[in-house]
Amino acid sequence: MTRKKHSKKEVEQALVYAEKQGWRIEVGGSHAWGKIYCPYNDRDCRCGEFCIACIWSSPRNAANHAKQIKRVVDNCMVHSKGATEE
Repeated sequence: MTRKKHSKKEVEQALVYAEKQGWRIEVGGSHAWGKIYCPYNDRDCRCGEFCIACIWSSPRNAANHAKQIKRVVDNCMVHSKGATEE
């Protein structure tokens, strides 16, 4: 099943990037457009701080929000550990 696309193209590109890294995207929620979830779900990964991130439906600055999403994906502790070990 395909998910609903985000209305801001920069944010949508960041979500596609997150999906390619294995992150799961759930559309819907109370105040957010949706959430992204880490594929590793590791208990030692920064106490879960970077395991879930909210995606805003109308961010003040879409480009900055897209950078924030990519930073969350790239700073995943488990993913970073695996990249340095290879």
